Amino acid sequence: MGNVIAFRSKDFVKWADGVLEGVLRRSPIGSGVDYLTKDFFNWATRNSIYPLHFGIMCCALEMAVASAPRFDAQRFGVIYRSTPRQCDVLLVNGPVSKKLKPALRRLYDQMPGPKWVIAMGECAISGGPFYNSYSVVPGVDQFIPVDIYIPGCPARPEALIDAFIKLQKMIKENKKGLLTGK
Repeated sequence: MGNVIAFRSKDFVKWADGVLEGVLRRSPIGSGVDYLTKDFFNWATRNSIYPLHFGIMCCALEMAVASAPRFDAQRFGVIYRSTPRQCDVLLVNGPVSKKLKPALRRLYDQMPGPKWVIAMGECAISGGPFYNSYSVVPGVDQFIPVDIYIPGCPARPEALIDAFIKLQKMIKENKKGLLTGK
């Protein structure tokens, strides 16, 4: 008799996914699938941005205003989510304390790729008026890679919407396939 391998269904799906992905990455079929689908996936990614809002102070209010009917960020495909596992953009505003830094990094690590970070306001960019404080991190880019900076104290809702438009342009320019990464 031959060898029998027993899998739980969850383990089998994980194993089969890894094998199939490996085969597609190394074969011309994977390149063909990427060629056919990368424009569609790029369009879908840039027109459905799901930010995770991490706001602490004044800029959090401006972010809320950008979501309100007057500015209507949803017309650009921006829909706020409340869990990092459903988000692709981390929107940080307000001063980040040293005690809060590990939790913010954990949120970033829990987000699936591709992911982007927007630092909104002077507090998130450089610590703002609290830059010289013993307990405030002088900018979120000290421990998380930031893609877009929005200056201001507080940053205006128009600036936030402009940042989302710039993010959409950045995503459009970086077309990559899902399988081969090219």
